[in-house]
Amino acid sequence: MTKQIIVRVRKDGTIDAETVGMHGAECLDYFATLEDLLDAETSSSAYTADYDAVSAEEQWADVDHDHSHAEGS
Repeated sequence: MTKQIIVRVRKDGTIDAETVGMHGAECLDYFATLEDLLDAETSSSAYTADYDAVSAEEQWADVDHDHSHAEGS
């Protein structure tokens, strides 16, 4: 899945942002960058289901690690 940041600027000037396709704390770096670019502060936030999801690369890394550990036993 492609990584995206969806930013909405409302009529009252408030900004909503949402990340898509990012897993774990990866999204937090993007929000820090957005705060800097917009000279803004996060007033509220919530984790999406993607926060707890594990990327395919992380899954394969775990499988490779477990496999090499089993061979060394």
